[in-house]
Amino acid sequence: MEDIFTVILLSLLPGAGNFLGALAAEARAPSARSLNWALHAASGIVIAIVAVELIPGALEQIAGWWVALAFAIGGLSYIALDSIVKRLQGTSDGAGNRRMWMIYAAVAIDLMSDGLMTGTGASVSLKWALVLSAGQVLADVPEGYAAAANFRSKGIARARRISLSVLFFVYVVGAAVAAYFLLRGAPGQIKAGGLAVVSGLLAVGAIEDMLQEAHDVHVDSQPSVIAFIGGFSLFTLVSAGLGAFVGR
Repeated sequence: MEDIFTVILLSLLPGAGNFLGALAAEARAPSARSLNWALHAASGIVIAIVAVELIPGALEQIAGWWVALAFAIGGLSYIALDSIVKRLQGTSDGAGNRRMWMIYAAVAIDLMSDGLMTGTGASVSLKWALVLSAGQVLADVPEGYAAAANFRSKGIARARRISLSVLFFVYVVGAAVAAYFLLRGAPGQIKAGGLAVVSGLLAVGAIEDMLQEAHDVHVDSQPSVIAFIGGFSLFTLVSAGLGAFVGR
């Protein structure tokens, strides 16, 4: 039982990174320009997660055509989720508010993938889980900022914004606990397929909602592109450093 409590504590680290980003957005009203930059940085991080961690990890376990199929399932699932949100909201809220919720969903999915990696890593060793969790903190801060700043720019009440940010902890801890109990004994192929599905969800969310919202709130500039490059590079450096530390 001590191991599961350790997994829970470790999984709180990525959630804390997101929450710190959200608090930064609460401390000072974000300008349209800073929100544009944050969304570009967050999308760069998400694309890096897919390109550097999830897809390569899946390809180590299953054939490329299985990865392609699972990725397509994830992407189509995101489209289905987008359609459901659109139907529930109706047309009165407009595309901007629908995209706001889809950005939140993309950040939540990323957190759940963090929890999945933490829980699965704990089934190998707690040291691996610690390194994975700690490495996600820096990468998650811009995502939490982008989600909270986007809510604030759309006029969502402060109490509701904070409540939605607190829920980030629920997503990541829930995924970590589920992975620890359900996936630690599962074949590697099943885990790899799950990573590829998550990749499809994240990639479509980053491109269709995060970047589109960034373009809508403020005209792109060179700093916008630099923010995207910085987000991608930050996660890649963190991932490479963790890989060297644990010897993978």
